[in-house]
Amino acid sequence: MAKDPYAVLGVSRTADADEIQRAYRKLARKHHPDVSRDPDAADRFKEIGEAYSTLSDAETKARYDRFGADFRQYAGSGAGPAGGTPRWGSGGPRPGPRPGRGGYGDVGVNRGGDVDWEDLLGGWFRQQGAGPAQGADHEAELRLTLEEAIRGGRRTVRLAQPGGETRNYDVDVPAGVLDGQRIRLAGEGAEGRDGGPSGDLFLTVRIQPDPRYRLKGRDIHFDLPVTPSEAALGAKIKVNTPAGPVTITVPEGSSSGRRLRLRGQGLPDPKGQAGNLYAEIRVMVPPRLSSQVRKLYEELAAASDFHPREGLL
Repeated sequence: MAKDPYAVLGVSRTADADEIQRAYRKLARKHHPDVSRDPDAADRFKEIGEAYSTLSDAETKARYDRFGADFRQYAGSGAGPAGGTPRWGSGGPRPGPRPGRGGYGDVGVNRGGDVDWEDLLGGWFRQQGAGPAQGADHEAELRLTLEEAIRGGRRTVRLAQPGGETRNYDVDVPAGVLDGQRIRLAGEGAEGRDGGPSGDLFLTVRIQPDPRYRLKGRDIHFDLPVTPSEAALGAKIKVNTPAGPVTITVPEGSSSGRRLRLRGQGLPDPKGQAGNLYAEIRVMVPPRLSSQVRKLYEELAAASDFHPREGLL
């Protein structure tokens, strides 16, 4: 059974001609066999063309809306809106690309929607016949640790090629690169046709999660465990961070949740201000106490007049 053309194009039954045309153009670009690497691209492309041929012609669309998948048998029968043989002029379907170099069979395209293949695919069919054509762009992911994103520098990336082989690419990673940022390697995409320029390779940066740190934009957050005495008396604590070792001053009387900022110690920004490093205090107590330490805690409890729950009781 033929697929519902509305479902193929992803539009509702109330879609107007402009919506149908926009949906068709988007899908045709995506699934054209010269663009898509999907092995079923040619069949999908033909299916999209047939769906558009049905819905872009007002008479054909009306027959489909009335009779469903059997609409073709009512063409010209008088049982529904006037039909008849396809029209290859300005009012009916016209052939799509013919078999041959780069061709993928006959795909009906209705002129009623004013679809121009030259415009739709950027001159693809003209370029296939003669003249140079630029190669397609390729995309891949570049996975970095937080430390690598901060430092930047030159990296070698190995990527699989269409033929199953692998190839190494040298990439200059800018210091402070953000998650989702793209790095362009000019001319490293698909080769052009007939002497045309190669496409580009775009690497999308993905910064890997780190259990120690939380990245928010260019700011880096992490938990700083401290002892009760360090929190109460204050301390200078040396810790390792993604950017290297730093010394953090814990003010006396610090409770869990207090956030300390180290300005400019986050992700660098070549075009502006670097992010900050935020240490959030977590007061930790020993899970087991020696008899001596227990005695000292008991003495402290007896001497202290601090009441953290005042107002809650």
